[in-house]
Amino acid sequence: MLPWWELSFYLLASVGFHVYSFYEVYKVSREHEEELDREFDLETSTLFGGLKKDPTDFEWSFWMEWGKERLVWLFLGHMSVSQVANLLSRKHKPWILAVYGMWACRCALGTQGTAMVLIHTTIAFCVAQFRSQSLSWLCSLSLLSTLRLQDVEEVKRGWYKTETEYYLLQFTLTVRCLYYTSFSLELCWEPPPAQRPFYSLPWMLAYVFYYPVFHNGPVLSFPEFIAQMQQQEQSPPKTSLPILVLGLGRLLFYWWLAELMVHLMYMHAIYSTASLLRAVSSWALGGLALAQVLFFYVKYLVLFGVPALLMRLDGLTPPPLPRCVSTMFSFTGMWRHFDVGLHDFLVRYVYIPAGGSQHGLLGALFSTAMTFAFVSFWHGGNDYLWCWATLNWLGVTVENGVRKLVQRPHVQHSLAQFLSPGARRRLHAALASCSTSMLILSNLVFLGGSQVGEIYWDRIFIQEESEKGPGGLVPRPELTHTAGAAGNSARSLESNSALRGHKQNRVRKHSS
Repeated sequence: MLPWWELSFYLLASVGFHVYSFYEVYKVSREHEEELDREFDLETSTLFGGLKKDPTDFEWSFWMEWGKERLVWLFLGHMSVSQVANLLSRKHKPWILAVYGMWACRCALGTQGTAMVLIHTTIAFCVAQFRSQSLSWLCSLSLLSTLRLQDVEEVKRGWYKTETEYYLLQFTLTVRCLYYTSFSLELCWEPPPAQRPFYSLPWMLAYVFYYPVFHNGPVLSFPEFIAQMQQQEQSPPKTSLPILVLGLGRLLFYWWLAELMVHLMYMHAIYSTASLLRAVSSWALGGLALAQVLFFYVKYLVLFGVPALLMRLDGLTPPPLPRCVSTMFSFTGMWRHFDVGLHDFLVRYVYIPAGGSQHGLLGALFSTAMTFAFVSFWHGGNDYLWCWATLNWLGVTVENGVRKLVQRPHVQHSLAQFLSPGARRRLHAALASCSTSMLILSNLVFLGGSQVGEIYWDRIFIQEESEKGPGGLVPRPELTHTAGAAGNSARSLESNSALRGHKQNRVRKHSS
């Protein structure tokens, strides 16, 4: 361990950097409030003393609107049905919850949307009967590709009166793809005689239509679902009231914190204005990056926290909630600890079947590339997503290479000979800071699009000090009020067709 005073200094410096950079973002938000209000129609709110709210994060606004309108009642219905099933018929609880999930799906998506989910699930089940891993993957990727066919999109839009209903169907089908893929691949790997009853269509429907994770995840693999359902059938029911009270308290705090952030800092609106993003001070630029990734973290504490609470009330163990991004210092750690369910899916169904690390260095590189290629395709396959996936592949590859290098006996011997344990820890921190910087940059590409990433790269690594004025960079005339490339779908756009295309991009990247 390093001396306590040194660790205390690092902690205070880190907190100080966060607070001051956030204060700079707050100042920029207040200074340009009228301009951003005209451009993006900031919402008037009485929640925090009359502060206006930045509504341009499509994902947050979308789920809050759906939550208040319908989903909260459907989740309460699931909780009630589950508790009644615990008391009356625990043996038949999976089927009771499956029936409720289908009914809730019809309430949220309509008859046509429910039929679409059933069609995708049935097709995947039929193809899985061939017990071919390649065919199952081909089926899943083909079904996923149909979500981006323009003719199919227009047909699905015709089923609904509003765009948000169509987007909810897209969210649902995208996440359901991971679930029926998990079932199909597990069936391909299962020996024929053993636990065959669990690999039937009724169990697949119970798994796919489990409602707490139906629209937005998190991801729970089929073997985990079956094992936990069996376990909670055999164990006595737990007292749900403490779980409910503690879980609701945490969710309300996370929701309040997310709302406070979009009231104090108009980070999403600023990210959508390239000229303003280029003009802010370096402190504000860094604060915007921290605020963006921290808001994404807090947002998913809510979006994953609601289904996680319902799963605990059902007697299941959900994947762990995301870990704070301010404690992440590596690409590998980010993927392991942010969306744990998605990480487990990728390792189990993509990385290991592709060869993993069992086939040497080239095999590991190929398997990692295939994993990130699938992630990019699943999120929509846009250009900025391929750039984001490539940055993550490079980050993971470099980190693994450096780790293997320093684990070599002669390197460890040299480090131990010339550096004290404390010095080695400081060296590790210095190397990790480089990884952290690139990790934040790659996430900004994911959250804000390629243009935001280019602006940050330009501001940090390319532009000369001579281009900076007293308050930061001089705005470029040709970039006045240019919207970013596919980051938030609630931006101010000039036509309904532009708004439609912009929102589709955000729908496809919602679960990462």
